[in-house]
Amino acid sequence: MAEKPGGTEITELAALKALTQPRRQRIFQHLTLHGPATSASLARALGLNTGATSYHLRELARYGFVEETAPGETDPEGAEPEDTGPEGAEPEGAEPEDTGTRDAGASGSGAEVPGAHRRRWWRAIPGDRRFPPRSRQNPETRLVMDQLNHHAYAEDLALFERLQRDAPLPAPESGRPSGPGQAEEAGEPDEGEWADAFAYSRGSLRLTLPELRDFFEEYIALMNRYRRPEGDVPPASRTVHTRLLAFPAPDSTIDRTETDAR
Repeated sequence: MAEKPGGTEITELAALKALTQPRRQRIFQHLTLHGPATSASLARALGLNTGATSYHLRELARYGFVEETAPGETDPEGAEPEDTGPEGAEPEGAEPEDTGTRDAGASGSGAEVPGAHRRRWWRAIPGDRRFPPRSRQNPETRLVMDQLNHHAYAEDLALFERLQRDAPLPAPESGRPSGPGQAEEAGEPDEGEWADAFAYSRGSLRLTLPELRDFFEEYIALMNRYRRPEGDVPPASRTVHTRLLAFPAPDSTIDRTETDAR
């Protein structure tokens, strides 16, 4: 991966292929959103085989997308954790026994506590990763990028539609949202209030090419303004997905001079 002033550009085709695999995209996304996990907890959360998650984690680690957490954080006794699945091939078969202990306060959610396990813990490596511009993509790279984008966009849209559909309806009398998503603690926004705050916008601008590039960098800078260490995150905050698409409109066949004169 080549270092760029605006981020890290992924130029290696093998790295792009590693990230394009749909299961690896889901694993990487889960680690990014929910923090460190073991192959067993990822398997439970994503409905996969533990051996398969171990294989995909190793492939993601090979190209710098994930890494094992520090031994002191994963195994206080210093024992070497058990690994599942052979190197270089996706294992199949029965799921290995999970020897870890769930967090007693997780209420069956599958959350686990680093340090309480002998399994290997993995985390997503943070960073501003960028893909090569279209003009520098050869046919094979373009095919891989098209597959990666297709899976990512389809999953994003499906999640957005599901959250909109599942937003609670207002109660008949109070007009306030009702249902299982309503917050139990006073002052904490409920699911209906979060649904009302969903931000989505469609628009168009007349920009030059340098202005479009500046627009993107300013968007990244705005994102970074709102990033903060985990210890500084307010209790009522939630992970919010953000997506940006900005592209030129197709050339019009209408004579603009003639249209504007009418």
